[in-house]
Amino acid sequence: MRIHIATDHAGLEFSTQLQEHLRSLGHDVVDHGPVEYDAVDDYPAFCIRAAQAVVADQAAGVEALGVVFGGSGNGEQMAANKVHGIRAALVWNLSTAELAREHNDANVISIGARQHTFEEVVTFIERFIATPFSGDERHVRRIGQIADFERDGSLLPDPRA
Repeated sequence: MRIHIATDHAGLEFSTQLQEHLRSLGHDVVDHGPVEYDAVDDYPAFCIRAAQAVVADQAAGVEALGVVFGGSGNGEQMAANKVHGIRAALVWNLSTAELAREHNDANVISIGARQHTFEEVVTFIERFIATPFSGDERHVRRIGQIADFERDGSLLPDPRA
């Protein structure tokens, strides 16, 4: 599996450790984050590039996922989700890591590096990678609705109208 990683300064140490760990498990890891610590760097471009690479790989038939980090993971998730075709989920425990894949077919997860230990982060990412999308009709339908809105702004009729 190819794993695209991006972070800002808050997740740089996590990212470096995680890349080593994932490579030791046989994953092809591509780093899109900063090359050195800069306390005032900006995460959006790093996370967007990682998300773009996930979409490009998946379109080319390459099995790929993404992991983005920051202090809370919130802004990084928002940045990644601006890329057409990305479904980035904020993950804070094993359940959210699993459900992101199983129900939402998330292709990127975002994690707050200041919120968790390295050991916790590793378990979240390993669970995310190992969990397949369920393919259940209701989940496929819902993902399709999100994609429809992203493509052309269409929504299901408002039941209150």
